[in-house]
Parts: sequence; structure tokens; C-alpha cells
Amino acid sequence: MTSDMENLQNCIFLDVVPESWTKRAYPSMAGLALWFTDLLARIKELEAWATDFALPSVVWLAGFFNPQSFLTAIMQAMARRNEWPLDKMCLQCDVTKKNREDCSAPPREGAFIHGLYMEAMPLPPPPLLPLCPPLSPKAGSVAAAGRSRTGMIADARLKDLTPSMPVIFIKAIPVDKQDMRNVYQCPVYKTRQRGLTYIWTFNLKTKENPAKWTLAGVALLLQI
Repeated sequence: MTSDMENLQNCIFLDVVPESWTKRAYPSMAGLALWFTDLLARIKELEAWATDFALPSVVWLAGFFNPQSFLTAIMQAMARRNEWPLDKMCLQCDVTKKNREDCSAPPREGAFIHGLYMEAMPLPPPPLLPLCPPLSPKAGSVAAAGRSRTGMIADARLKDLTPSMPVIFIKAIPVDKQDMRNVYQCPVYKTRQRGLTYIWTFNLKTKENPAKWTLAGVALLLQI
């Protein structure tokens, strides 16, 4: 048995994606079994799209190897249709009340996307002080954020640390028509590692001060 085969055997036994695979694959924190299931789902999604040669009613954004390309293509299509300069375009993100099953056809402009999750970073534990009173149950907990029925960011329900997002309507508009009032500039990442897996920034509506969500480290994830 060669060393490569032995390493592959060990990865299968430990449910770890082999390093030789991760070098050629998309970022993921899943184990081997979940990773392979996700890979098959991505292939099935792309095969269905390639067969119909038409934009799906709802696009699974996480199914792309490079999601940035699809988001850029939305701006390119709108810029070409209206003869607008591409460098003066941006994306407008509207959180709908729909689930994937509620969408039967794609929008006339832009795209419906699904498969995103919202997460906040855990708060650091409070310092230990002598003779201090007992900590409240919320101390050191995750300052999570979720979605409300109005399509705005709201505090998450108890123990719901990564609530799934409903369908999001993505549309390209000129930068000068962008409304930045009561908006949280929410970063979008591929995995919970964040960092180098950054994809885009979605402007999400909020009734709270956007600084609240910034301090909580709220972000959208394609995988959890």
C-alpha cells in the first residue's frame, strides 16, 4: 500500500476530507460524509441548470464553486440591458417572506437566492472578579441575530444560533439610487471560518442601530 492510499484510508476512517481533495475543492468545514453529500447536491443542481439552460426559479448560492461570479453576472446583465457603467452598479438585497417552495418562476430582473444562514460571533467571557455576584445566564452567550417577519434583522430566538434565511431577492441598481438608511452592511462568507472565505456584502434592513449587529459580528454564511 502506498502512502497516498494509506492517508486516504485514514481519512475515510476518521471522516476527514483528504488534503489532496481539499486543494482542488471549495472551502468547507464538514466531515467527509457530509462533504460528499454536499458535493453530490452541487452536481445535481448544476446538471439540472445545464439541462434546461434557463435561470432556476430560486438559485442555491452555496452550490457555486465561485458565488462571486454569479453575483457579478447579475450586475453585468443589468448594466448591459440599460447601458449603465458596470463600475457604477451595486446589489440591492431584499429579504422576502418566501421559502424556496413558494417561488415558481425567476424574477424579471435579478435572481432569487436561498440556502443562507445568519450567525453572530460568540461574546468573550466576562472577567472573573472577586466577590462578584453570579453571572446571568446570558453572560458569554452568543449575541445571535435572526430574521423577523418584516424582512429586517432581529434578535434570534433562544438556542437558535444559526437561523436559516428565507429567499433573498438580489437585484442590480445604480450606486446613486442605493438607500443606506437603516441598513446593516452584512458580510457574506462561505464557511464559519470567515476570513478568506469572504464573498460579498449584503445591505440588510434593520430597525436597530447597525452598530449593534457590527459589535455582535453578525454575518451570513453559505455553510454551517
